[in-house]
Amino acid sequence: MTVNDDAFTNWKTREEIAESMIPIIGRLHREQDVTVLLHSRSLVNKSVVSILKTHRFARQIAGEELSVTDTLPFLQTLTTLDLGPSQIDIGMLAATYRADDRGLSVEEFTAEAVAGATGENKIELREGRDVVLYGFGRIGRLLARLLIEKTGSGNGLRLRAIVVRQGGDQDIVKRASLLRRDSIHGQFQGTITVDEASSTIIANGNEIKVIYAGDPSEIDYTAYGIKDAILVDNTGKWRDREGLSKHLRPGIDKVVLTAPGKGDVPNIVHGVNHDTIKPDEQILSCASCTTNAIVPPLKAMAEEYGVLRGHVETVHSFTNDQNLLDNYHSSDRRGRSAPLNMVITETGAASAVAKALPDLKAPITGSSIRVPVPDVSIAILSLRLGRATTREEVLDYLRNVSLTSPLKRQIDFISAPDAVSSDFIGSRHASIVDAGATKVEDDNAILYLWYDNEFGYSCQVIRVVQHVSGVEYPTFPAPAV
Repeated sequence: MTVNDDAFTNWKTREEIAESMIPIIGRLHREQDVTVLLHSRSLVNKSVVSILKTHRFARQIAGEELSVTDTLPFLQTLTTLDLGPSQIDIGMLAATYRADDRGLSVEEFTAEAVAGATGENKIELREGRDVVLYGFGRIGRLLARLLIEKTGSGNGLRLRAIVVRQGGDQDIVKRASLLRRDSIHGQFQGTITVDEASSTIIANGNEIKVIYAGDPSEIDYTAYGIKDAILVDNTGKWRDREGLSKHLRPGIDKVVLTAPGKGDVPNIVHGVNHDTIKPDEQILSCASCTTNAIVPPLKAMAEEYGVLRGHVETVHSFTNDQNLLDNYHSSDRRGRSAPLNMVITETGAASAVAKALPDLKAPITGSSIRVPVPDVSIAILSLRLGRATTREEVLDYLRNVSLTSPLKRQIDFISAPDAVSSDFIGSRHASIVDAGATKVEDDNAILYLWYDNEFGYSCQVIRVVQHVSGVEYPTFPAPAV
């Protein structure tokens, strides 16, 4: 047998193991609301090849490839436990087990590591929480995809309705088509049908009512069987408490804005300050995509090195508020053709840092350039640190943050030398540290942070919605603090 034959046989073996993992992962998710992760990446509804690629990706983070032969025993053990709703990272289980020197079996170690999700400690399945999307644009449709994907047992978040203005003949058919196919993010994973008579989109069994309204004051959501819902305003039309309060109609309990809030509206970056949300707070903002990209790594660097001052330069993909061709626009430069020009503009992300990190006293400035790509941006974060360090130390630190810290769902890490923007379409992290581009000299550090300003941001919004709804389930093994 040749070396090539050995490699092919090994691949086929790993394919077979990955195939055996799929029904286990699906059953845990469907029946017990358990989401199986691998280094913070969900394995739910993933193909055989996707599962194998996710295992291989661990090589770029941890320095060595993780094999399905390593993780399968932990996954099999989970099926023997009385698990409640939770997120369980089998990559972390395998890594921490390897480092454990107590001589425990896989079964003993796993039972101990996930004890917080079993027996008397487990969260009982509860009634699902209704969600309404006000607006159905770029972010709204991605939020819909995520909510449908995360339906699980039906006891978590349930997308019940979207609210839009009437757009003419076959409006609902056209909106369903935009949900079904996306030029950037690809095909919807599942089936979508439309019932025009009842104004309903049915996506993977989820019945989503399409409500036509020109203003929030026109709607009584209880008339559609919706109660205690979380409404996500992704129009950006209202940004302050007075405007957003219009959404607090019968059937709506809380309002979440997908844009920076103004005035006293809390700006929340999940992973950084979501634990400051007061239980009785009815209106909050998820800040901007760029704020979500820079605040988690800024927090991580401040905790380890101290930050005396900083500047963020955002190279941002063009957005809907720019013109395809030169035309009138309320903002001078944004009126110029987005696909043909680099456009200097402003960003409020730097000033938003103070709201998300009030203890950080360092001045942070910012500016932005829009560039001719439709998605994925990069934030160049230049920092003056509180102490001198080295490039190797900073990279080791950020790699560990992405693997084991409470920020591991926000911060990703890549060391691929040929990475470019399109590689990060579909990333579920708030930002990805590009190791190859990182520069450090004495007390100066420059971090290059990629982020999918559409999908990664939408994932952060969903995490906030899960948190305020009470269905943000704990992750095991618990991340290091």
